[in-house]
Amino acid sequence: MRLAARDLACFRGGRQVFRDLSFVLASGQALAVTGPNGAGKSSLLRLVAGLIRPAAGRIELSNGDSDLTIAEQAHYLGHQDALKPSLTVQENLSFWADLLGADTPKPALPIVGLDRLARVPAVYLSAGQRRRLSLARLIACPRPIWLLDEPSSTLDAPAQAMLTDLMRGHLAGGGLILVAAHGEIRFQTGEVRLGGSR
Repeated sequence: MRLAARDLACFRGGRQVFRDLSFVLASGQALAVTGPNGAGKSSLLRLVAGLIRPAAGRIELSNGDSDLTIAEQAHYLGHQDALKPSLTVQENLSFWADLLGADTPKPALPIVGLDRLARVPAVYLSAGQRRRLSLARLIACPRPIWLLDEPSSTLDAPAQAMLTDLMRGHLAGGGLILVAAHGEIRFQTGEVRLGGSR
């Protein structure tokens, strides 16, 4: 599988965020998107996820499922954890599995350390627990492309180590990861740095 961006440009709020951005990401590779706040890291992930349209350029996926869009083959994990507070941990995960079309969701709660909280409503979770529940859907509903926006935010050191293991496992299985990060991502195979402000 190969994800390629060619000469991308992005405008938000009438201002140019970035232009002439190109990269290629192949199976088993991670690309770290770095830069100061407002440089367009989140905007780039949202472009790849199909949530916003590029002002110029194109994004192409080769050797994926030709019947599906890039968005249908990707997980986008943004700043917000996208949980329903009144649903339990397990119900939230089941909701995502149904929405994402997972016929038989893979067991994910033990991997993210939330199996003991399966029946607890999400409203009672800490910020770190909510983030771990969001990460659980990456496991429960496998997709080859992971678009992760500051995925380690609110995670303590053990949870960050768990996330690193998840990402390494995904790459070892031939997945792709595009991750926006302020800190160092030790195992990336490339980096694109965005500069400027919105």
